[in-house]
Amino acid sequence: MNHVVTLQDAVTAFADWKEPTSAELDAIELEMPLILADVDLLDAKIVTLDRTPTELDARRLRRARRRVLAERAALANRTAATSLPRGAA
Repeated sequence: MNHVVTLQDAVTAFADWKEPTSAELDAIELEMPLILADVDLLDAKIVTLDRTPTELDARRLRRARRRVLAERAALANRTAATSLPRGAA
């Protein structure tokens, strides 16, 4: 008789191995300012979905876009600085 393992057993059998590593948690922490800036931009866009954007909404969108761009640049600079070998810059 052949035993059939259900998909649930196969997936949960290795659940303890699926925890994020310290390096993955550090990477998430490094990207958190960009993630929060993206959330703010999304919030600003959601507010304008059901109405005509006012001048205040337009300013909020521009500010959120600038913050996202600034955070992307900062993240690129941080990751570039950490990936360079010693003495190179």
